[in-house]
Amino acid sequence: MKALFPHAAQTRDVTIRVSVSFLADQSEPGKGRWFWAYHIRIENEGSQAVQLISRHWRITDGRGARHDVRGEGVVGEQPIIEPGNSFDYVSGCPLHTPTGAMEGTFHMAVADGTTFDAAIPRFPLIGPAVAR
Repeated sequence: MKALFPHAAQTRDVTIRVSVSFLADQSEPGKGRWFWAYHIRIENEGSQAVQLISRHWRITDGRGARHDVRGEGVVGEQPIIEPGNSFDYVSGCPLHTPTGAMEGTFHMAVADGTTFDAAIPRFPLIGPAVAR
């Protein structure tokens, strides 16, 4: 699993795994635009269902400028994840620099009525010219 999802964080019984890919075909470095896709897997290793209510992303570009993004659910959904199951989705992030990073939290509601913030691990956004 580590090879497919090299970044992971666990909060309570929820593990958030992330893989990221630079999308050269959607990037235009000459115009100051770099684009990445990230694949998130949320695993419920607990004994109760959990629901993803909202998200908070902290996106930092290569100059250190931080942008916070908050919203309900992910990709238009507020998924309920039963015990032993997972939920996957893919989204994207554009930047005006060839490097950056993302991290954040998912606000989760447990079937017993409690809530908590599940950590999304920090992961780098690195364009191919920088990785060489």
